[in-house]
Amino acid sequence: MKLLAKLIFWISGWKISGKWPDGVKKAVLIAIPHTSNWDLLYARSAFFLMDVPVRFTIKKEVMVGPLGWLIKSLGGISIDRKRMPGRRKQTYTDAMIQMLKEREELVIMVTPEGTRSYAPRWKTGFYHIASGADVPIVVGFLDYKRKLAGIGPVVRPNGKMEEQMEEMKAFGRTITGKHPDQGIR
Repeated sequence: MKLLAKLIFWISGWKISGKWPDGVKKAVLIAIPHTSNWDLLYARSAFFLMDVPVRFTIKKEVMVGPLGWLIKSLGGISIDRKRMPGRRKQTYTDAMIQMLKEREELVIMVTPEGTRSYAPRWKTGFYHIASGADVPIVVGFLDYKRKLAGIGPVVRPNGKMEEQMEEMKAFGRTITGKHPDQGIR
């Protein structure tokens, strides 16, 4: 996959900016801004090139047959949200916190916007996951204007969610997505 990632970056003219923070083995990686289906290709390629073992979650029902094998090879982890007897249905947030707590190394990539369209408010699940698992939030970015993919700030949740999310958004406003009008404002 790393060889394929090099080819993709060479053909498209993309470059890597920054490096994965030293000593961080578990984290929630937010990928910003998310404005295009192409984001997964470039982000996944960038993290293969940086040797970051990024994983992303997807519902269990999609992970079947050849499509499931492909998604798994790209880093997909299935989440089963079935209802346990006598308990409520497991949320994605609960499942990801549990995964991060159980493993020695795990980097889960999420998009805080939750959509490729403009989102005036970010979803807060990524913050709650990082806080609940006591791991940092690493900001990954794709800047289509400069053709740069990389790592930005590292944020340790401190309970001041709105303030810290605004800091991450401020960084995101300096990045140009594939569709700038759908990016962070």
